[in-house]
Amino acid sequence: MEYPYECAEQIFSRYYANSLATHIANSDPKIKAVFDSWRNYQPDALKSNLEKNEELKSLLLRETPWVRDAQNEAEQKRRIALLFDLNRMAREQSKAINQLKQLQYADGGWPWFAGGPTNRFITQHIVAGIGHLDHLGVETDKPASTEMTRAAVQYLDNELSKDLRELKRYNKDWRNVETLSQIHVHYFYARSFFQNIEVESKNREAFDFYFSLLKKDWLKQELYRDGIAAMALHRYDEQELADKIVTSLDERSITDEELGMYWKSNTPGWWWYQAPIETQALMIEVFDEVGNDLEAVDELKIWLLKNKQTNSWETTKATSEAVYALLLRGGNWLAVDDLVDIQLGEKVIEPSNIDGVEIEAGSGYFKTSWNGSEVTPQMGEVKASKNGEGIAWGALYWQYFEDLDKITKFEETPLQIQKQLFLQQNTATGPKITPVSENQELEIGDLLKVRIELRVDRNMEFVHMKDMRAAGFEPTNVLSQYKWQDGLGYYESTKDASTDFFFDYLPKGVYVFEYPLRVNNAGKFSNGITTIQCMYAPEFTSHSEGVSVTVK
Repeated sequence: MEYPYECAEQIFSRYYANSLATHIANSDPKIKAVFDSWRNYQPDALKSNLEKNEELKSLLLRETPWVRDAQNEAEQKRRIALLFDLNRMAREQSKAINQLKQLQYADGGWPWFAGGPTNRFITQHIVAGIGHLDHLGVETDKPASTEMTRAAVQYLDNELSKDLRELKRYNKDWRNVETLSQIHVHYFYARSFFQNIEVESKNREAFDFYFSLLKKDWLKQELYRDGIAAMALHRYDEQELADKIVTSLDERSITDEELGMYWKSNTPGWWWYQAPIETQALMIEVFDEVGNDLEAVDELKIWLLKNKQTNSWETTKATSEAVYALLLRGGNWLAVDDLVDIQLGEKVIEPSNIDGVEIEAGSGYFKTSWNGSEVTPQMGEVKASKNGEGIAWGALYWQYFEDLDKITKFEETPLQIQKQLFLQQNTATGPKITPVSENQELEIGDLLKVRIELRVDRNMEFVHMKDMRAAGFEPTNVLSQYKWQDGLGYYESTKDASTDFFFDYLPKGVYVFEYPLRVNNAGKFSNGITTIQCMYAPEFTSHSEGVSVTVK
């Protein structure tokens, strides 16, 4: 709501976020009660996820590049109180709608920034957003938005006719065209909210022509495009075809016990239709409104929540669409108050009966710990069950001391890490590397190469990887710097006893990192381990096995 730039898209996003947030925050008294509880009694709930659970993290927040990110997120959470100031929200909405009216050109379209040319996608985005609010029954400045919308819809209809005229002019075989552009598909989605506004006779030929292409072309397009095509066809009474698209989407999806329902092809890109959070939110809308499949809707919601567990949604558009999908579609998960039943071995966890344990309002989050003398082997057997709808998750941490060279590899986690040492030697055919075996003796002056292989099964943000090194080794890369390799950007920081890697964004995939070391001391050393942890969700952590090395 407080984005500083006065472009049409952000002014509308401000209006959309204000309207949607006011509607949601005041439609259920429980939301206001939860926030009041946080503000007055549980201030830790308003901390950034980067600031929480400091004792479980391998690195203090102040030693990372993300201190400002934590401050920004914490400030956002604290300012949620603004949603409950109805007078302020009404003023903000009125201000935004007046700014939009002033920005709208005489032809009915909006530019991106004032003074620029009319932007067709921005206009469609605003029309679709107003349609969203109307569809949900959100209270808005109806006369003003209706007047603006009618002019914008007529502009979009006119643009469609202009496209057909251009097509006829440059393509003599225009009647046999079978493909439809993304902007045209998005037009029908935005237009489907306002069927009460008639298509003028001068634009009817273009509307019918491109709508016929919409019915032919869906098999060849991206995920987001298929979703909005299904919505448009459903609203224009082409239910049989809309059902076929939903069936196709279902067949292409993946359903995972932990991650829910998602699509492998839903990856970020440069274009407006390559946005994973918005696409997933749209799919919730499709399977709810078109497919009427509440089970699939709940599985789709699980993916959104699990994505939020390890990622911070920075954009207005992603956050508002996700909120819309999570709270206003499918089952009412907010109505569930039951806690999760947890049992460690024979020990039943009842947080209300444990001294010093506080249950967070709204989320039901709590944590407790046991000291070494209280921990038994049976506590490694965890049973958890949940009553009611929705999703719950937790984590069990076991912290203890062990010699570094006796640490075994951490198995079966979303983060898998493997570290190897190689001896690099010059040969007649060029440099050659061979793995360093456990009993192999190295010599002072040898050049080594560290290779770290990382596998991650989901997208994560704010990830820290620390690679320890033996006291007898010295890095040849002594300058800390930002690096880019294989589509991944990260900051590499060289320290006295380790090399640290900081990933702002770590996409799902397999990555290999290498850097050279020089052997400079004799003796027997522990080469340490490589650890990795998502600072946003510290339960996502892993480490390699420990090894020892000998230098003669």
